[in-house]
Amino acid sequence: MAAPLELMCYRGTTSSSPSLSKTLSLLSSPFAIPKSLSPILRTHSLSLHASLHSLPRFVCRLSANEFKISSIADDQLQEEDDGEEEGELVDESDGGGDLLTVDVDDLEEDARYVVEEFSSSLSTQLRIVSTVSCINEDDNDDQEKVSRKQRRLTSTVKTIPDHLLQRVAIVGRPNVGKSALFNRLVSGNKAIVVDEPGVTRDRLYGRSFWGDHEFMVVDTGGVLTVSKSQANVMEELAISTTIGMDGIPLASREAAVARMPSMIEKQATAAVEESSVIIFLVDGQAGLTAADEEISDWLRKNFSDKYIILAVNKCESPRKGIIQASEFWSLGFSPLPISAISGTGTGELLDLVCSGLKKNEDPEEFAEQEDYVPAIAIVGRPNVGKSSILNALVGEDRTIVSPVSGTTRDAIDMEFTGPDGQKFRLIDTAGIRRRAVVASSGSMTEALSVNRAFRAIRRSDVVALVIEALACITEQDCKIAERIEREGKGCLIVVNKWDTIPNKNQQTATYYEEDVREKLRILGWAPIVYSTAIAGQSVDKIIDAASTVEKERSRRLSTSVVNQVVQEALAFKSPPRTRGGKRGRIYYCTQAAIRPPTFVFFVNDAKLFPETYRRYMEKQLRSDAGFLGTPIRLLWSNRRKTEKEEGRAATRAQANLVPRERKLELAT
Repeated sequence: MAAPLELMCYRGTTSSSPSLSKTLSLLSSPFAIPKSLSPILRTHSLSLHASLHSLPRFVCRLSANEFKISSIADDQLQEEDDGEEEGELVDESDGGGDLLTVDVDDLEEDARYVVEEFSSSLSTQLRIVSTVSCINEDDNDDQEKVSRKQRRLTSTVKTIPDHLLQRVAIVGRPNVGKSALFNRLVSGNKAIVVDEPGVTRDRLYGRSFWGDHEFMVVDTGGVLTVSKSQANVMEELAISTTIGMDGIPLASREAAVARMPSMIEKQATAAVEESSVIIFLVDGQAGLTAADEEISDWLRKNFSDKYIILAVNKCESPRKGIIQASEFWSLGFSPLPISAISGTGTGELLDLVCSGLKKNEDPEEFAEQEDYVPAIAIVGRPNVGKSSILNALVGEDRTIVSPVSGTTRDAIDMEFTGPDGQKFRLIDTAGIRRRAVVASSGSMTEALSVNRAFRAIRRSDVVALVIEALACITEQDCKIAERIEREGKGCLIVVNKWDTIPNKNQQTATYYEEDVREKLRILGWAPIVYSTAIAGQSVDKIIDAASTVEKERSRRLSTSVVNQVVQEALAFKSPPRTRGGKRGRIYYCTQAAIRPPTFVFFVNDAKLFPETYRRYMEKQLRSDAGFLGTPIRLLWSNRRKTEKEEGRAATRAQANLVPRERKLELAT
């Protein structure tokens, strides 16, 4: 058996033992020992008393099952602590010595309970209920959780990586229900669904399964035809009401509007090229249009080698659906009436999809796939370069980049493999504006986009907060930083567009970092990276910093190291006294969780530790143990009596009553 580990802990102020006081009083009594030996023993006892005061306040021995604390009590501490606290701390059942026995297993279980309770209360506080759309999103989240649970119970284990799954693309003109069908097939709420054309612009990916087949569904933006005029394009895509158009010069606005349809169509074309099956979606209520005919000609001309399914959406009634679908026979495909909202006909659609897919390979070949892939969310205000950073990292035009603020609307997920082979999941988000500005704009799309950005923060592991170099830190950046810290996510600050800073020298970065630290104190532990995403400069440093932050966020300290750090912090600065003379005491500290690192302090009374002292303890933990780029949680819990200690206290109470009764009998 390994030897017990000795630690240094803290109980309060220095004190002398009551048993030692009794010994000294007996030694000073002339009736206890012979007079000839009394001076010699008194001299040795005084030297023993002095040596005991020179020892540390606590000597802790940590064995496999219990935590024993040998304490040296002082008369002053004994006077200021009430008897109930002394009964909780001191165990005299073993013969009079002051010995506190703490069950480590019970404390570790209590620590886990404290963390779970704190986590549930924090998640309740962080629910987004600012707008009606957000409330609807929360309801959809609950439905999504239920569907995912059922899916986990009925589907096979996911062993095939996302990039090796076959693709199924959904294409069509704007506002035919592509995003609604995408959400139906992936059993989630990933794509924004609003009765407004041109909402989806980038490619969205989601895993889906049907029977023994598992595949990736790709949602695309509305495909526009060349025959449309520029005015019709602007009206159909609602580009005139795009977020942030008022602050852009007229020439840049016209150029951005002219490029937007081609960029959306480019994203849709890339999705069709990589897919094995294409779902060509049309609107059954609107009927056949010229845009549908041109898209069908485009598919037959360029992608005749792929399996194309014509799905007629918005056919809720089975009887009327057949009549509505019959109008689309002229496109040259067999129409299938479906309803993405109610789910009518989606089973037949999935049967056709699986018939055009190849059988999945043996999952045993992918058994070595890692289960945990850290997610990095790229967040910030509109038009700070988030999409440019994602494109620079993956090396392709994965998302649309435009000078128009609010170009990105959905949360775009993308797998990425770092230089060292580590896998990440990158999440590009929409720009987060102030809540009052979003509410005053009246845009349901923007409200949903901001909600998706907050949800991306919640499901990520590390958040890259992107700020613009010339704008530096704004009030909105501070609001986003507060949300990141409350969510307990790792964070790094990315100063993008660093090339726009004029007259840079060696001291520029130093001065800039000081300004960022001063204005963004809540993220004082976050590393800072300077980059120019549009030119691809220093973008790889973002992944390196994110990898370091994730490792620090997943690090766990042993109990011995934690208590040693706490003892050193207490030796340098003890908890302050209250007006009543009471002082907080720390009995035990342990790291109960990771991601983020969470420490539980068992104390006599959590109210005796003010916020300033808690921040001091956090600072000492960071300076001694690290944890760069991640918030740490310090939870303070009042230590409660265990059943074993309560039994010992009752035994001591009964033992103390017996001598008193005997004394009374003798007196009578």
